[in-house]
Amino acid sequence: MTILDNIVNDKRIEVDLRKSLIPIKQLEASVLFHRKTISLASNLKQSNSGIIAEHKRRSPSKPVINQNFNVFDVAKGYEEAGVCGMSVLTDSKYFGGSLDDLLIARASCNVPLLRKEFIIDAYQIIEAKAHGADVILLIAAILTKQEIKLFSELAKSLHLDVLLEVHNEEELHKSLMPSLDMLGVNNRNLKTFEVSLEISKNLSAHIPNDFVKVSESGISSIEAIKELRPYGYQGFLIGENFMKTDNAGENAKQFIKALES
Repeated sequence: MTILDNIVNDKRIEVDLRKSLIPIKQLEASVLFHRKTISLASNLKQSNSGIIAEHKRRSPSKPVINQNFNVFDVAKGYEEAGVCGMSVLTDSKYFGGSLDDLLIARASCNVPLLRKEFIIDAYQIIEAKAHGADVILLIAAILTKQEIKLFSELAKSLHLDVLLEVHNEEELHKSLMPSLDMLGVNNRNLKTFEVSLEISKNLSAHIPNDFVKVSESGISSIEAIKELRPYGYQGFLIGENFMKTDNAGENAKQFIKALES
């Protein structure tokens, strides 16, 4: 079994437990469930940087990235840096995140928030909305075409943007549908965790221009972004590069400043 298989198996157990504890009606009654969302896709289209900055404490490939940062401070710092959006890891077992992180980020900034999660159940989309997310992530590698359609249409009915993540051409072709806003190409192979920008380059020609193209993982330099822009990418998800520093917000600010100069 791969790391991804283990994550999905654990996620099913976790979601079943949460569903038994907090009914959907309770989530739908939350104040944040009724807030007006902010579109990440629109922000990326209008941006000169395209940076989506991430809050991530750890990952299966990096057991410790940064355990010291306060989510509130990171979110404020990212907003002041001028990011297009913020990705918040909510998986606890493998990434050290939580839905509380999403709530804290929402309370501390006014940028679009992406719930970075392994979504395998419609319940998690309702959860995302109830905890202040503006965007959900769907991972083609763990979903059927029917699930992608069902989940993305539910998200759109809740006025959430949808970022669909792919790793290869097969995943891309099964995923293309009108209910998506952004196509994310993950440069990290989720089975081996190896990283290569060539994945984004090779898949770019197969992504219709109807979707905002986002490159994810392994982007740690301005050169990498300049290398990917000619391939039509407007969004760049950066996590470890900012989180491994002493001040994620300030690091993001300097990065964006240098990128736009």
